[in-house]
Amino acid sequence: MNIIIAPFVYIDGVFKKDVAVIFDDIIHDIVPAEEIPNIYHDAEIISLDSHCVLYPGFINSHVHLEFSSNTMTLDYGAFIPWLESVMSNRDVLAKKSDEKVMKNALKEMLQSGITTIGAISSFGGDLNVCAKTSQRVVYFNEVVGSNEAIVDVLFDSFNERFEASRKYNSERFQASVAIHSPYSVHPKLLKKAIDLAKKYKTPLSAHLLESRSEREWLDENSGGFRVFFEKLFGIKESVSDLKDFLEAFNQYPTLFVHATQIEKGELQILKDSHHFIAHCPRSNRLLGEERLKIEALEGIRYSLATDGKSSNWSLNIFDELRAALMLHSHLDLHQLSSALIRSITSNPAEALGLNCGIIAKEKFADFCVVELKDTPQKLEDIALWTILHVQNAKKVYIQGEQCV
Repeated sequence: MNIIIAPFVYIDGVFKKDVAVIFDDIIHDIVPAEEIPNIYHDAEIISLDSHCVLYPGFINSHVHLEFSSNTMTLDYGAFIPWLESVMSNRDVLAKKSDEKVMKNALKEMLQSGITTIGAISSFGGDLNVCAKTSQRVVYFNEVVGSNEAIVDVLFDSFNERFEASRKYNSERFQASVAIHSPYSVHPKLLKKAIDLAKKYKTPLSAHLLESRSEREWLDENSGGFRVFFEKLFGIKESVSDLKDFLEAFNQYPTLFVHATQIEKGELQILKDSHHFIAHCPRSNRLLGEERLKIEALEGIRYSLATDGKSSNWSLNIFDELRAALMLHSHLDLHQLSSALIRSITSNPAEALGLNCGIIAKEKFADFCVVELKDTPQKLEDIALWTILHVQNAKKVYIQGEQCV
């Protein structure tokens, strides 16, 4: 048995002072620090310095590892040129993104306190490193393909990757299903993939309305995607209807990613079906897209995520928090800071169906300890000071084991 005595602990969305957390692989109790001598005598006691805050382990709900070698290869500034550069450089980037590179990407996340990731896998090149990492992994096998003539072939290939990943299922690894996007997945393939997720009760994720070009293509068969699809595939009309796409998820809670172009009626569909949104502000900015209007989500919970290095320069969650804090500059600073901390803890835990993300009895003992520059004077300032002044975690625990 272990005990962490912390001057500040994040519990149920608020900060509490002088708390002791008793744990092994799970959390057994949470008591005032002064009560420890009267209850536990043989436990190992870990006393944190007065500047430290104990958080649940952070969760990065959406990250691509397979192109982690990218630095200055891809084109930023607009979505279609970026996508074309991804297609042109895909093989080179995939080859450079070997296991060493992806391990370094996982290490970067771990050092910033990320104990759980939602890994989007396009072709399975990251399976080995994700299966071996100490972090929790929701491993999203991604399905893509808009050609109706080869739907069965596409699904068989996807299902083969899914089955290969299911062999690694454990307390820390779950094979799951991801849909690439409404513009790139045929409705028949979409149904097959969703049915598979429902069959195995896995988390489900999908890119949604990431760009203005996608909105124009789905609504009017026009814009940059019309040129893109006609040039590459001879296609002049979208294979998907947006409303039908959303309704295909049919009350199965799903993590929709980006949604920068989402409109009020579509938000209502997401709300009615208890869906979630993953917010990737740096990725959206680099690809020339609008910000997600988090103030208009009307009760839909969102998680903050880094996306991958194909559209970001780091996978450090504190970099993402600071970017979000600056991006949503019209919102109250302290309220936004508190919401952003929820967006990397309890919100993504619920979206991904995880037994972590909060410090509570019977939850996994996943912790992130951060050290502030000074002792905070007010509890309501801690979220903001954390976002502004922390670059990496001081200590990280996963299922009771110290990893950093």
